Amino acid sequence: MSVKTTTHLNFRGDAREALAFYQSVFGGHLVAVTYKDAGAVQEESEADWVMWGEVSAPGGFHVMAYDVPSSLGWHQGERPFFVSVRGDDPEEIRALWAGLAQGSAVVRPLEPAPWAPLYGMLTDRFGVTWVLDVAAPYQG
Repeated sequence: MSVKTTTHLNFRGDAREALAFYQSVFGGHLVAVTYKDAGAVQEESEADWVMWGEVSAPGGFHVMAYDVPSSLGWHQGERPFFVSVRGDDPEEIRALWAGLAQGSAVVRPLEPAPWAPLYGMLTDRFGVTWVLDVAAPYQG
């Protein structure tokens, strides 16, 4: 299997600071792509917020994070994370999606996105929000 899971943390304007803090504790490499970098600015004051970021350390630590845009509801501590499932085989991701989708609420259908060949989000019947995608290398 080629699938990896990681915790995906949700912030409102603090993702870069949080990622830098986690990097200072765990070490590793920090990547932060802003809404401006991705050409996805909805609100000009949020252009430099993190649309996708991660800290990945050689010892195995890995966490992802983003800043929830103001167009979406967000309250600190409420839905503070997603479980991210990433793979490189679209068929494998589609099969996992089909399984998780049973009894779930689809937040975003599994389909191509500007940043990934496949990307989707759903909240399962237990209230856990999952993000599934086919990994694409960041071209920064």
